[in-house]
Amino acid sequence: MKTVFLGCALLFSLTACGTGDSPTVQENSGGGAIKNISIGLGSKEGKCLIHTGGKSHTSPWGGDQTAFTESMAEAGKAVSDYLGNGDRIVYVSVLNNISIDCDCDGNPAEPDIHDIGILASTDPVAIDQAAIDLCFAAEGSDSLKQRVERQNGLHTLEHGEEIGLGSRTYKLVDINE
Repeated sequence: MKTVFLGCALLFSLTACGTGDSPTVQENSGGGAIKNISIGLGSKEGKCLIHTGGKSHTSPWGGDQTAFTESMAEAGKAVSDYLGNGDRIVYVSVLNNISIDCDCDGNPAEPDIHDIGILASTDPVAIDQAAIDLCFAAEGSDSLKQRVERQNGLHTLEHGEEIGLGSRTYKLVDINE
């Protein structure tokens, strides 16, 4: 079980990849850390391959949703493996002003969920699971829950755990106490 830290003020020097910024919870992926190490670090061609489940090298549109969520977890695992099986990555997610729309949307919906806090972990699956759990428990989360369920967004976390990217089990530690 990995520990996920929650706080309102974290002081640190972040030199690794895998930082999540709001909106941390993506309606398609179920989380920000996995999305950021897969799609965020992917080339233009890599982004297309992830979005289409390996079917297109040139267009990100038209892929199967399950193939997309699994490809995102698999690309995240490849990055993690390359960086010492995740030993050289720290993930930080800022859960603030969360919209149901992807951060790639030029006209996202207004945020329904406001300041929850900052999460940090060495496990991308654990931090994304903690983020989704905290967001689902927050006031104003109904539209997010519906979108995640409609898009099978939690499958990225399920598949990430299945392939050894991380664990959905976590211990949340509030550093403000």
